[in-house]
Amino acid sequence: MLDKFKQRSHRLEYIDTGNYTAAEYEDCISELQFVNRWMGDAHSLKATLLREVESQSLASFSILDIGAGSGELLRVAATWARQTNRHLSAVGLELNESMAESIVEQSEQFDEISSVRGDALRLPFADAEFEYVMCSLFTHHLLDEEVVEVLREMSRVARRRIFVIDLHRHPVAYFLYTTLGKIVLHSRLVRHDGALSILRGFKSEELLELAQRANLRDIRVERHFPYRLVLSATARATVQLPDAEVRSSRAA
Repeated sequence: MLDKFKQRSHRLEYIDTGNYTAAEYEDCISELQFVNRWMGDAHSLKATLLREVESQSLASFSILDIGAGSGELLRVAATWARQTNRHLSAVGLELNESMAESIVEQSEQFDEISSVRGDALRLPFADAEFEYVMCSLFTHHLLDEEVVEVLREMSRVARRRIFVIDLHRHPVAYFLYTTLGKIVLHSRLVRHDGALSILRGFKSEELLELAQRANLRDIRVERHFPYRLVLSATARATVQLPDAEVRSSRAA
């Protein structure tokens, strides 16, 4: 059984193949927001990118979120910025037109959030256009070669750092999801794709290697509870800094 965790799976998820109805997709998005809220993505964002903003004492900052989904993490960032009296300009990028529209629709209380339809492999932005560029639960949908290209593009359009939040491919995470998920999850897409997403996820050393292939610098991979990895790196790779570092964060 443990053999399936040695290497990333490249089986396509239903969400990637289009094997779902419009109603299933709506249910999927709603349930994914619930799962992500409880599985640590907002915490990982606050413990990495937003902590970086705080440590730099930035009064204003900009974020590009690639594959932003409904824009939930941008709303987390916008709420935090308001609570800490900072000005945020946030853009969510989605290839799917309806999802790009959904970001704006669900963020109607946040004028600082906008959306753009575009391809992560060819970002429609100028060099160094944003302070920070991030993505969450996006790179596991890609082949390794595509991940490298996305990292290069993220670094190109960022001025400070990039942050990639994704799944830690771990047997315990898979076991918990496939057992408890049967009890609390109702969406066919979430139950099937969530388990497969873990198998398509990463080990720390794999993310480090991909970042090094993208010629990034000051690379860090932090482990966050429960079963999240956060890769960060200096933008544009213009300064020679320590190559790689793996950190662990067990804070809930």
